[in-house]
Amino acid sequence: MNVLRKVLKNLSNYLENDNFILLFSNELLDELIEVLSRPKFRKHISEEDIMEIIGIINYKAEWITIKEKTDICRDKKDNFPVKVLFSYQEESKKRDVQDFVSYFNSRYKFMENLLENRKELQNIMSINRILNKTDRETVSLIGMVKDKNYTKNGNLMLVLEDPTGCIKTLVSKTKMELYNAAKDIVLDEVIGIVGTNGQNIVFANNIIWPDLPIRELKKSPDESYALFLSDIHVGSKQFLPNEFNRFLQWINGKTGTPQQRELASKIKYIFIIGDLVDGCGIYPEQDSELLIKDIYKQYEECAILLKQIPSHIKLIICPGNHDAMRIAEPQPELYKDFAKSIWELPNITMVSNPALINIHSSDKFSGFDILIYHGYSFDYYVANVDSIRNRGGYDRADLIMSFLLQRRHLAPTHKSTLYIPEVNKDPLVIEQPPDFFITGHIHKSIAANYKNVTLICGSCWQSKTSFQEKVGHNPEPARIPLVNLQTRQIKILKF
Repeated sequence: MNVLRKVLKNLSNYLENDNFILLFSNELLDELIEVLSRPKFRKHISEEDIMEIIGIINYKAEWITIKEKTDICRDKKDNFPVKVLFSYQEESKKRDVQDFVSYFNSRYKFMENLLENRKELQNIMSINRILNKTDRETVSLIGMVKDKNYTKNGNLMLVLEDPTGCIKTLVSKTKMELYNAAKDIVLDEVIGIVGTNGQNIVFANNIIWPDLPIRELKKSPDESYALFLSDIHVGSKQFLPNEFNRFLQWINGKTGTPQQRELASKIKYIFIIGDLVDGCGIYPEQDSELLIKDIYKQYEECAILLKQIPSHIKLIICPGNHDAMRIAEPQPELYKDFAKSIWELPNITMVSNPALINIHSSDKFSGFDILIYHGYSFDYYVANVDSIRNRGGYDRADLIMSFLLQRRHLAPTHKSTLYIPEVNKDPLVIEQPPDFFITGHIHKSIAANYKNVTLICGSCWQSKTSFQEKVGHNPEPARIPLVNLQTRQIKILKF
């Protein structure tokens, strides 16, 4: 006890003023007990020993304000949990061709079940049955898009496949509205067709996508906030430390107007949607653009920044394509051997990419289901979908997101992203309609609404790189989408 009194007496010299206190984690307390139990401390303790112990405390404890202490107690009383509804946990194993077959069959079956419930599709027939029909009549079918081409007359020709066979489907350019919608069809998506059968062909009159039902715009009974970060890219020479520190100052209530500080005090959740670090070897000659070339040190530096976020705010983190792990989706949680310092943060919830999270539920409120996906497939759809490319491309993440929600899949085309072919379930299928769909990757924040699903794309904390310039990214860094969970209103904060 004498040793402890001496340590605490010396530690008091580190307090800036009476408004600050120290927050000790259980792990730190265990470490201090172990240190203070050393036999030499029973008889004598030197100033050097005291400074060693204070150093441990200073490094591993968290300085918080009295106000933050109150917020922590209030948050514990509110006890709003973060529930992980889906996060990929499967172990790695050898894959073969049959796994890919099973993967696409499981996806087809799920989409088929969705489309069978659509009232526009009456008396659905298998493709084999349609091929054997001789009478010309109206038919309905469900198929996966195997091929897409244009005829010499400019009509759109699709080849659709189901478990029983393949059939050509023609979308005439004279049906302009249908034709324009069909031009956005991509390979491997599953659609429903209503049309007239001919000789080994169906002439389409309507196209039905799995899509989302229109849901109630859910709102929280209390005023709380969630904000969304992505693409921090710590380690890059283009990382923006001044801008990120301005964010940290604000989130700690140290800058801004009284109204802005009050807003910061009501934030309960921060989502970080991948690319915490810039990584190593992500693109050619990246090493010339790295300030920190050691991947372990990149994560350590990132942890130092994230530790400055008040610990009563829950952090939900998924990986991205720059993080130190496999690029194939779904990506599991950040690897502990590389990102150990991130895992040690006290307020962290680690999930896969993609993942489905429920936040802010209580006895009287079901909470919000939040689908998070870093967005690696976005590049493919910007390049290959006319309506997205012609209406803004990388500047319109909302168009990409609504496109994917309509198809109920985060990467419907085989080559739009690297993926792991799971046998029993396609993890990139959007099975459950979310309240929020949150992404990143393209370094430009945007907010929109699709069938009462709030669409949010995070910004970035990195200025434009030479690689981004080559691929056509137009980043708008240091912007943070902030959502009032009570009103569902969104503000884009600029730092």
